[in-house]
Amino acid sequence: MPRLATRTGRAKPSAIMVIADKARQLKAEGKDVVNFSIGVPNFLPGEHVYAAVRDWTQHDSGAYGSNRGSPELLDAIVAHLQQSGLDGYTRNHITVGIGAKQVLYNLCEALLDEGDEIVFPAPYWTSYVDIAEILGARATILPCPPEQHYKLTPAQLDKALASNPKVFLFNNPSNPTGMVYTRDEIAALADVLAKHPNTWIIADDIYNRLVFDGIGYHNVVQFRPELRERTFIMDSLSKTYGMPGWRVGFVAGPEAGVKALVTLNSNHITCLPEIITAAAVAALNGPQDIPAAKREEFAKRRDDVLQALRAIPGVKCPRPQGAFYAFPDISVAFGKSHNGKPIENDVDFCKTLLEEKFVATVPGSAFGEPRSLRISYTCAPAQLQKGLARIQEFFAELSDARAERARAANA
Repeated sequence: MPRLATRTGRAKPSAIMVIADKARQLKAEGKDVVNFSIGVPNFLPGEHVYAAVRDWTQHDSGAYGSNRGSPELLDAIVAHLQQSGLDGYTRNHITVGIGAKQVLYNLCEALLDEGDEIVFPAPYWTSYVDIAEILGARATILPCPPEQHYKLTPAQLDKALASNPKVFLFNNPSNPTGMVYTRDEIAALADVLAKHPNTWIIADDIYNRLVFDGIGYHNVVQFRPELRERTFIMDSLSKTYGMPGWRVGFVAGPEAGVKALVTLNSNHITCLPEIITAAAVAALNGPQDIPAAKREEFAKRRDDVLQALRAIPGVKCPRPQGAFYAFPDISVAFGKSHNGKPIENDVDFCKTLLEEKFVATVPGSAFGEPRSLRISYTCAPAQLQKGLARIQEFFAELSDARAERARAANA
């Protein structure tokens, strides 16, 4: 039998989806599972989106669309960028993809040759490492522990860019931590990036409309306009508009780079389906009341999560100010046990929490920070409170596994 390509052996299943699948299995078995594992916004787009789809079905031609994206969608994206404070982009600076993940894969394929270096902070979204490994690139990970609020410092970035890596990838607001860089923090990172002209910049900004506490969204190109010629800004309809299953991602960047992405689209996906394009235009151009209301709801749920976590002795959680994640340091539980099950690391913790309390969370090691875990708090308020109460109970029921083993050895 012929062998598969070597790169397929470098591809790994999503750690997030492994947990989510286990949670679904337990739920199918009749267990009362609270699922904090997957980053789904858990709301639907407005009626105007569905109306646009119904209207489209009345005059669907069945034809292929544009590899880049329809003119109407590109214009809607230009306006969306302007509303986010990103001016000067035209249709020629933009293309679309089947979700932000496909856009990111295309970007990395366009920018990275085998053996090239890509740099990004940890905690990171799980697919960053996986895409780099599939493409044969070298991932250099910059640890940003809870002690520095999971944020990259200018000094770390300056040191990492000294070796002229091909790509610097940056996520703000952050998945998995929910941290948001302030205006001054982004300006400081932009100053460092301006000193290193040989590195492409990918700004993964898909949570840019989910920013709390009035701190605002900022991008490096706003502070250093010269960075526009080597910065790609990724966005998506998934999180902002409650449309993850519609699979609409897009990117704005330098014309030559975006043209290469359009060529890749022509070979990979051909185009975004026209009926999905109609929905995307309606979402971007239509009423923005639902996204605004959901942002306020998520901020309130963030407060509930922090209150519950801070009531647990030894658990530390830097305050998230965006997206819909909390990323607590739960290492105080390591070395303990629950109902005789030892907890030596984050994987043990999440596995036991799911088996004993039916609460699904994702181990922090999946994101490059093994002392922590990710909580996605998009579920209904009653479910959120139930899950948080179970986590508190779980911690209260922990016992010192090492002491128990010592007592058993001395008995």
